[in-house]
Amino acid sequence: MRAAVYYKNDDIRIEEMPVPEIGPGEILVRIESSGICGSDVMEWYRIKKAPLVLGHEIVGSIEKVGADIDRFIPGQRVSVAHHVPCEECRYCLEGKYSLCDTLRTTNFDPGGFAEFVRVPEINVEKGTFVIPDGLSSDAAAFIEPLACVVRGMHTARFREGDDVLVLGSGISGLLFIKLLRAKGAGRIVATDIDPVRLDAARRMGADEAIDAKEATPDKLKELNGGRLFDLAVTCAGVEPVVLQAIRSVDRGGTVLLFAPLAPGVEITMPFFDLWRDQLTIVSTYAGPPADSREAMDLLASGEIEVEDMITHRLPLDRTAEGFRLVAEGSDSIKVIIRPRE
Repeated sequence: MRAAVYYKNDDIRIEEMPVPEIGPGEILVRIESSGICGSDVMEWYRIKKAPLVLGHEIVGSIEKVGADIDRFIPGQRVSVAHHVPCEECRYCLEGKYSLCDTLRTTNFDPGGFAEFVRVPEINVEKGTFVIPDGLSSDAAAFIEPLACVVRGMHTARFREGDDVLVLGSGISGLLFIKLLRAKGAGRIVATDIDPVRLDAARRMGADEAIDAKEATPDKLKELNGGRLFDLAVTCAGVEPVVLQAIRSVDRGGTVLLFAPLAPGVEITMPFFDLWRDQLTIVSTYAGPPADSREAMDLLASGEIEVEDMITHRLPLDRTAEGFRLVAEGSDSIKVIIRPRE
C-alpha cells in the first residue's frame, strides 16, 4: 500500500509499505477521509518521532475483520479513535480519561495518511463507531477534532448564556465558535492575527472578530457590553495568548487552556489577580469515547455543520501540499486527504 511518511513539515514522502496484518479482535480499515490536524504540523512535537505516518482524524470502510469480531462487518463505514482509555484505572473511574496511561499510549497502525490502517483490539472495542448513512465521510473526519472541543466545553463547565472569547481562529477555534453558538453562548468574540481567519470566524458564528494585537481589556469590554468574558479559550499555542486570556476574563471567570505550548516553556502568572478575582484555569486534552459519540451525534443531526470548513480535498499523492497549506495557515481552513482517489 501507499503511505505519506512524515520526516518533517516540508518533507513528506509517498512510500510503499506492506498492508498491515490483523490478528484476533482487530479490524483492517481502508481509509476514505483523513483530516490534517494542526498538531500534525507542530514540528517540535512530531519531528522527534520521525519518520512516521501521521493522521488521526480518520474515517474509512472495514476491509477485513479478525477472529472473534461480531460487532462489525466488512463494508461498514467507521470512525476510529487513535487514543482510547482503559476505563478501569483511577483516572478513568474519576472521569479523567485524558490522564489514563492507556489513552496516552494507544494508536492505530500505521496512521491515517495511508491506504489502510490496522485497528488494535482495544481501539476496536472502545473507540470504533459506525457512521450514520446521512453523514459524509469528509464530515465524519471531524468527529475526532470536534470530540476534543466537546471535552473542552465540558471541562470548562460552559453554561448557556456565557460570553466567550476564543483566542485563535484556526480549526479548533472555529469549531469552538460553532459548538458554543449551537449550545447557546451569549456573545462570542474571536481573535487572530490573520485577516482570512478572522473572516472565517465571523462566517462561523462569532459576533466580532478582531486582530489579537488590538484585544486589550478595554477593547474587549467595549465589544462585550462593558464587561470581560465568562470564558476564554486559548486556541493558539503561543505564550502571549495565555496571559491575554487571563486578562480577558471577568471576576469568577474561567480560562480553558486548549492549545499546547512546547515542553519546557514557563509563563509568569499574575498571581494576585488570579487570587483576588477568583479565576479558574483548566486544561483539556483528547476526546475520549463519550465525547466522540457526542461529536458524532452533533454532526449527524446537523446541529453542527462542518462541510463549509473544508477548503481542500486532496489525494494521498498531494499530502505534502496539504501539510504546507496547514502549516502556513492563511490559505486553508480544513484539509482532507482522500487516499482512495
